Amino acid sequence: MSTGLTGAGIFVGGGGEGYRQPQELLLKAGNRHGLIAGATGTGKTVTLQVLAEGFSAAGVPVFLADVKGDLAGLAAAGSETGPLHEAFRKRAATIGHDLSYRACPVTFWDLFGEQGHPVRTTVTEMGPLLLARLLDLSEAQEGVLNIAFHLADAEGLALLDLADLRAMLVHVGERAAELKLRYGNISAESVGAIQRQLLILENQGAAQFFGEPALDLADMMTLAPDGRGRVNILAADRLMSSPRLYATFLLWLLSELFEDLPEVGDPERPRFVFFFDEAHLLFDDAPKALMDKVEQVARLIRSKGVGIYFITQNPADVPEDILGQLGNRVQHALRAFTARDQKDLKRAAETYRPNPRFDTETAIREVGTGEAVTSFLEPKGVPGMVERTLVRPPQSRLGPLEAGERAALRAASPLGAKYDQAVDRNSAFEILTARTQKAGAEAAAADTATAGGAAAKLEFNRARRFEAPQPKPEAPRRPAGSASRSDSIAEVFGKSLARQLGSKAGQQIVRGVLGSLFKAR
Repeated sequence: MSTGLTGAGIFVGGGGEGYRQPQELLLKAGNRHGLIAGATGTGKTVTLQVLAEGFSAAGVPVFLADVKGDLAGLAAAGSETGPLHEAFRKRAATIGHDLSYRACPVTFWDLFGEQGHPVRTTVTEMGPLLLARLLDLSEAQEGVLNIAFHLADAEGLALLDLADLRAMLVHVGERAAELKLRYGNISAESVGAIQRQLLILENQGAAQFFGEPALDLADMMTLAPDGRGRVNILAADRLMSSPRLYATFLLWLLSELFEDLPEVGDPERPRFVFFFDEAHLLFDDAPKALMDKVEQVARLIRSKGVGIYFITQNPADVPEDILGQLGNRVQHALRAFTARDQKDLKRAAETYRPNPRFDTETAIREVGTGEAVTSFLEPKGVPGMVERTLVRPPQSRLGPLEAGERAALRAASPLGAKYDQAVDRNSAFEILTARTQKAGAEAAAADTATAGGAAAKLEFNRARRFEAPQPKPEAPRRPAGSASRSDSIAEVFGKSLARQLGSKAGQQIVRGVLGSLFKAR
């Protein structure tokens, strides 16, 4: 049975006169990155499938994104009753290849958890740089996001999902005046703008991407029982409706590999190979900080045994600094309909080591479906001479799986018990909510106590104000015409004198007494 391997390399196809000269990608150079380019319908998917099969057969785990749904066929063997069998048989005979069919060991993943095991990461692991790119934030808004991350770390508030991040942003906004002197201005407008972008992201389904259990990269870098590398396929057909989320996720995955894996130098074969389909999405409108990050990862990750292969329509989609690091290249046909297309075609041809037998630019324009212009690194790391190559047929099925086939493979995967059920542990949202509720309860209790004291005082004052006056004790009644026994001699004399003054004689006495008194003065 053919494995797609030829000694120390992956057999990609036949080149040279009559297509009988084997063209292979050396496993030792597999971590030196690569490019698969070409117009729509020229055979890029078949080439990607052939390379994935070859790496898997060599015991190298693979990750790839299935943008159109047709790469899922890697999980099933091709068939002699298939519609393309006869064409494949003739191509195999032309290049001297022993055609046989077999499936690859495949694990299906899906950010939305529908067509594979859910892929999750935490907000903290994503980090403010990638998250700002994902949310398309301005510089000021990115600054506020960085403050939220820093404060969460300082106060031990875990940012796991979008609910945690939203709660943290509210917390930062409420403490803006306090934090201003330490971190700078935090405007309510910036906080509000980030919250709106998070809402948009959540409506796109990204809320399921943030949370736990987070993806353990070791679960992707495993081998099947027969020693072949596991092929991890990300269902990306729905994900492509959110291209920024797609590009950010793949860049996050690369960054995690870069940070987690140890240095291994130049191994005999890669430890992991990463295929980035629709690569232009990574670079479209990317800020300089992000471009620097991509370039850094692409330049340094090969020393950790990871190979990156970009799949795109035009090599011009990849920045020059990164394009120069792609040592293994498969260039399918480019169509030059406009002046810009012709310029891109010329630039693409100039990046290859010339072959005196043909003109590279003409070959790139003329190669048919299933044929490509290839250049693979030689044993000493020197770019190989460009060659017209007829790509070998894939061993796995070319095309999508039936829903029942995919479901059966997913049910048989041992990773379902680990990832299929989400976990929501105590984190920033729960901690801040508990603080708010506690503060609210304490404030309510204080208000109740204050209100109770005021009500009691008010009631006390009201009682005093409206208290009925107590009646004075009545003096005992005396019999009419009788004098009280308690009357003193002076009172009796005064009363008698008053009665006398009421008479005429009395008045004369008073005048006589008073007159003598004043005269004496």
